[in-house]
Amino acid sequence: MTLPWHLYLMAFLYILAGINHFRKPGMYIRIIPPVFKNPELINILSGAAEIILGLLLILPATTTFAAWGIIVLLIAIFPANIYMFQNKKAGFGLPRWILFVRLPLQIILIYWASQYIF
Repeated sequence: MTLPWHLYLMAFLYILAGINHFRKPGMYIRIIPPVFKNPELINILSGAAEIILGLLLILPATTTFAAWGIIVLLIAIFPANIYMFQNKKAGFGLPRWILFVRLPLQIILIYWASQYIF
């Protein structure tokens, strides 16, 4: 069974993002709100989850499971996007409008993942 190209694109993007958690951990640790303890562990777990879920997306038997996992992951990391918007240091000096646009982008990404559930 051939999967649609946009599913491969999604898988590639999550795998790439997950790898980046290990290549540049400081970038991700910086955006984890201080209320969460052990940001290094959170970074490792979220990076590993992105890689694993990205790989599972391209296996027809696990696509639905992976899509649900990505939706849960996107909801779980949403506090980091809010923290980036609220905290200048966590926002990497990006303009506030870009940080604001990132917030509803999560909804678009959740919608994209939901296309592989039904």
